[in-house]
Amino acid sequence: MSNPELVSRRSLLAGASAAAALAAVPGSVPALAKAPLKNTQAPAFHRFRIGEFEATVVSDGPLALGPPSGDVFTGVSKEDMVAILNSHFLPTDNVEVDQNTLVVNTGRHLVLFDTGTGPTLKALGPNTGKLLGNLKAAGIDPRQIDAIAVTHAHPDHCFALMSAKGTRVFPNAQIYMTQADFDFFTDERKAAINDMFKMFITGARQNLLPNRDRIVFIKDGLEIVPGVQAMLTPGHTVGHTSYMITSQGQSLFNTGDICHHPIISTEKPRIPFTFDTDGQQGVASRLKAFDMLASTRTRMIAFHFPWPGVGFIGKAGDAYRFFPAPVRTVI
Repeated sequence: MSNPELVSRRSLLAGASAAAALAAVPGSVPALAKAPLKNTQAPAFHRFRIGEFEATVVSDGPLALGPPSGDVFTGVSKEDMVAILNSHFLPTDNVEVDQNTLVVNTGRHLVLFDTGTGPTLKALGPNTGKLLGNLKAAGIDPRQIDAIAVTHAHPDHCFALMSAKGTRVFPNAQIYMTQADFDFFTDERKAAINDMFKMFITGARQNLLPNRDRIVFIKDGLEIVPGVQAMLTPGHTVGHTSYMITSQGQSLFNTGDICHHPIISTEKPRIPFTFDTDGQQGVASRLKAFDMLASTRTRMIAFHFPWPGVGFIGKAGDAYRFFPAPVRTVI
């Protein structure tokens, strides 16, 4: 008489051996469940606290700068850029940066910092213009935004003020920016400089001039709403402005575009960016801000750093290093 337990063990081993043999044959294992590829990404928003304030980073999508070349950062050759990207395990066929817009709910005001490119401008790559969809996913109604803090008047920072139909995207918002940037980028004569300036000036006029009655010109140190202070950081543009957001002793520094790349802007901070209006002034503003952030250990958000762009700047010899803040799944 056979032992039932022994037979059962032999059967199990035989079945396991057969399954292993079957698995060794490509395509021979039947699918127990079949799911289609989604081919979509989750909505891109990230929420955290600044004291009593609630902050939400909302992506406008990645922005393409194109293949590495000597035309992106002054003094960095194509070969140097490829080497830098490769050493940090980044793609070397296309330089891509993020667009991290910030929304801060102070409990009294809902403040949007910059607007991204808008859905119609594709000169900066096919994946921009995601702000409105991600705002909706984050539960933020554009009609509830009552203040827009513009760091500067470049396409990826203010070209979503107006819709393609010529209506205000944020109909109840007061807009804060420097007069220097407004005057510079609405000057029709500058459109004749080159094709890039033509795109800059044309788009700025389309988005800023219809909102002139909503624009409040700001100066260095002005508190646009309680807890949000403008800090002039010129160079990238003539009136480029960063913002310090403070509540209950906690702060977040919105850098705007004093830095563009998490490696080059920190490891080589004295190199101007090709789109700077005044490269050396831009370097001076970056070094001053980075020294402040490093010495005070103040949290920052960088518009173009890897999503969601929140972290800290630390000293690294005569340069700096960006330390991303952990992305928490709870507030």
